Amino acid sequence: MKSLSKTYHNRLVRTSICTLAILSGGLLVSCEDVLKEQPRSVAVETFFNTAAEVETAVNGIFSPLRNNNYSVYETTLECQSDFTNGRGSWAPLHGFQGLDDANITRVAGLWNAFYLSIRNANLVIQNAPLGKSISAADVNRYVAEAKFMRAFNYFQLVRNWSGVPLRTEANMSETNLPKSAPEDVYNLIVADLLAAEGNLPDNPSVAGRPTRWAAKTMLADVYLTLGKFAEARDKAGEVIQSGKFALVPIATRTDFQQKVWGPDLVSTSEEIFYLKYTRQLNQGNYMLWVSNHPDTKLFNFGGAYVLYLDVTSNYYTSWDAADVRKALWDKINFGLGANTLVSAKFTDQQAVSQSGAGNDDPVYGYSDVLLLYAEAASRAGNGPTAAGLEALNMVRRRAYGKPSAEASTTDLKLTDFNADTFLNRVLTERSYEFQLGGKRWLDLKRTGKAAEAVLAATGKTVAQKHYLWPIPVSEMNYNKGLDPAKDQNPGY
Repeated sequence: MKSLSKTYHNRLVRTSICTLAILSGGLLVSCEDVLKEQPRSVAVETFFNTAAEVETAVNGIFSPLRNNNYSVYETTLECQSDFTNGRGSWAPLHGFQGLDDANITRVAGLWNAFYLSIRNANLVIQNAPLGKSISAADVNRYVAEAKFMRAFNYFQLVRNWSGVPLRTEANMSETNLPKSAPEDVYNLIVADLLAAEGNLPDNPSVAGRPTRWAAKTMLADVYLTLGKFAEARDKAGEVIQSGKFALVPIATRTDFQQKVWGPDLVSTSEEIFYLKYTRQLNQGNYMLWVSNHPDTKLFNFGGAYVLYLDVTSNYYTSWDAADVRKALWDKINFGLGANTLVSAKFTDQQAVSQSGAGNDDPVYGYSDVLLLYAEAASRAGNGPTAAGLEALNMVRRRAYGKPSAEASTTDLKLTDFNADTFLNRVLTERSYEFQLGGKRWLDLKRTGKAAEAVLAATGKTVAQKHYLWPIPVSEMNYNKGLDPAKDQNPGY
C-alpha cells in the first residue's frame, strides 16, 4: 500500500485548497467536508505563521494540477504528436489545423488551472516570510518549493501560449496586466528555478515535494528549450554526477507496469519529480481512464481509450520488437479496425474511481535527465559525445532488459551519427520512453521539426495557428490589460 505520509499529503492538499480559497477569494469550490474541523474564516496575516500552516498552503499549489488537469494537459499534447491519434472530441488536434471549439474550451480550463496554481504559489512567496512562528530555514524551503512550482506552471504556459501575463507576488492585486514577451516569462522561470535550486533540500520532505535535483532537471529542460545547450548539458550532468538516481531494472512489460510506474509504488530510484496520486476518491491518476480500453482489463473502471496508434504506421513498424517499451501497446479493435493499438503503460485493477488510480505521474525521471544530457551535449559540441552516447545507451539498455550501466550488444556506436542524425535518434528515444507524457509535440516544436515530422507521418501540413493555443475569451474579457485584436494568438 502507499505510505501513510502520502495519504497525509493528500489530506493536506484537500484542506489547503479550501483554505486558499478563503485567503485569495479566487476559488469557487465546495469546502464543507474539510471545513468541519477548520475555522469558518481566516485572514492571511493569521494563517501563514507556522510551518504547518505554510505547508498546507504549499500543498494548495499542487491541487489545481492534480485534479485531473495535468492528465488532460498531457493528453492534449499527445494528440498533437505526429504518431498518436486522438479519438472523439480530441480527434481535431491530430488534424493540425488549429483547435476547434471543444478543444479551445479544454485548453482554457488548463490556462485557469496553471494560473490558479501560480496564484497559490504567489501567496506562499508573499506571506511565508512574514510568519511569526516559523524558522528562517522553513521559510526558505517553502518559498523555494513555491518558486519551483511557479516556474513549472509558467514553463507550460509559455511553451503553449507564448507571451502571457506575468502574475507574481508583486502584482497580485492587479487585475489588468498586459501580455509579457516570452523572453520575460523565461527570465522569471530561470530566476525562480535558480532560487529553488539554492534552497530546496537534497531529499523531499514529503513524497512528491520538489528537491534541488528536480530544480536542476527542470533548468536543464528550460535551457535546452532556450537553445542554451552548454548550460543544459551542465545542469543535467550535475544530476547524473550526484549518483543519487538509477534506472529501475526491467525484463518484461509487467516490470515496466509494476516496478517503474506501478500503482503501489511510493517512490523509485529513478523518480525526480512526480505528481503523486493515491487510491482515494478524486485523489488518483486520471490518465488511466483516458488511455485504457475496457478490453485490456488493466484498469477496473474501463477507460475512454482517447489515444491510439496504428500497427501499420511507419513509427510502429520501425520500432524494434526487442524493445520492451513497444509491448506497452495492445491491439484492440474498438471500431477503427484490427490494426488499432491502445496504451497499456499504466495499470491499476484496484482503483476506487475513474479518478482514483494509485499510479503517480512521472513528470521528470532519471531517463529524462539522461536524454536531456545526451541531446544537450551533442548540440553544445556540434556532434555526439562519448558521454552523451553513453547516457542514451543507458536508457536503451534498460528498455531491452539489459543492465543500464553495462555495455551491451544493443549499444549504438558514436561513428554511426552526426549532429543531426543523433538529434533525431534522441528524439525517437524520447518518444518511446515518455509515452503518454505529452513531451513529443513540445520536442518537435522546440527543435523546429514539427512540420517535417507531421508531414512524413501523416501527410498533413501543420497550419501556423496550430503551434499556439488561444488565450481564453474569459481572460480577454476579465483582463483589460489585453487587447483581443492585438494580443490573441494568430488564427483565433
